[in-house]
Amino acid sequence: MKIRTIIVASYVALAVMGADTASAHDGEGQTVTKNFDAVIPNVPGKSLIAVEVDYAPGASSVPHTHAKSAFIYAYVIQGAIESKVNDGAARVYRAGESWSEPPGAIHSISRNASKTQSAKLLAVFVLDTDDKALTTPIK
Repeated sequence: MKIRTIIVASYVALAVMGADTASAHDGEGQTVTKNFDAVIPNVPGKSLIAVEVDYAPGASSVPHTHAKSAFIYAYVIQGAIESKVNDGAARVYRAGESWSEPPGAIHSISRNASKTQSAKLLAVFVLDTDDKALTTPIK
């Protein structure tokens, strides 16, 4: 458990140092900011991208998939996020809790669990360097 906290803290520190402006709006009241983007030097063809997702009270993402090669680690920084991946049960994750998404996963629910408080999520992607679209809405 302690190593996970150290890894997340390292990613957050790197994310804050390399913060970009908002890069996408996937849903009403949601802002996605790319915080880190680098090729992994000792893993040819792979990159690490970190994004911060800010949810206004009651805001949600549209159902979506991520880049086909992407393994995702999601960590709730603030508030509470309800998430449902593939056939798993919908679950509310609170600040300090995390989950992962395998490559090719369908993310049918991703929303702020509160109608009165904002929520913030850090999503860390390990994916093929050639994959450019991190999120694709499900039609």
